[in-house]
Amino acid sequence: MDCIKTGRLLAKLRKEKGLTQREVADALGISNKTISKWETGGSLR
Repeated sequence: MDCIKTGRLLAKLRKEKGLTQREVADALGISNKTISKWETGGSLR
């Protein structure tokens, strides 16, 4: 799996919906730092 491509897709979809990283994180019950890591390809775990 290409973490960079996946992260870019996640960021694109989030922005299209007009959501912040915090809003997505709260909806998923995780930290906004995790969302940031996902979007930068740092980790998808």
